Amino acid sequence: MAVSKQAQVGGFIAWLAICFIAAAIGAVASVQAGSFYLSLSRPEWAPPASVFGPVWTALYTLMAIAAWLVWRQGGYSNARAALNLFLAQLALNALWSWLFFAWHLGAAAFVDILLLLTLLIATMLAFWRQRQLAALLLVPYLLWVSFAAVLNYTVWQMNPDVLGR
Repeated sequence: MAVSKQAQVGGFIAWLAICFIAAAIGAVASVQAGSFYLSLSRPEWAPPASVFGPVWTALYTLMAIAAWLVWRQGGYSNARAALNLFLAQLALNALWSWLFFAWHLGAAAFVDILLLLTLLIATMLAFWRQRQLAALLLVPYLLWVSFAAVLNYTVWQMNPDVLGR
């Protein structure tokens, strides 16, 4: 089923909105993230707090484009499983900020990010079957979340009094 140009534009805007709403939900939990992050013991290889905003903005944009590319192959009903996986990993992504920055739960945040990685890989495989470019657009996100998982674990271990044991 072909999607009209008007529906394609509307769909693109909708997927951008969905991704940036998830980003906003995480951002609410991250209001004090910069100062909290700076107060933590961090490994030498940890990026400065100023890197996270631009990186996440680019990643959320790529995520929206990827979801839109899958969606435009025939709408939500044609890619329900792939897009549901995408939405589930997006929810875990938003939850991570709450677990780590708002609630200071290092172990729970680490479990969340491992689940996020699992769902992200499943999403990429499902996207690959729908539209290979969509899966490829998620590679930077996969790399960043993988790095973030290692950073999450390391910072949690370096700050047990703040982030729990």
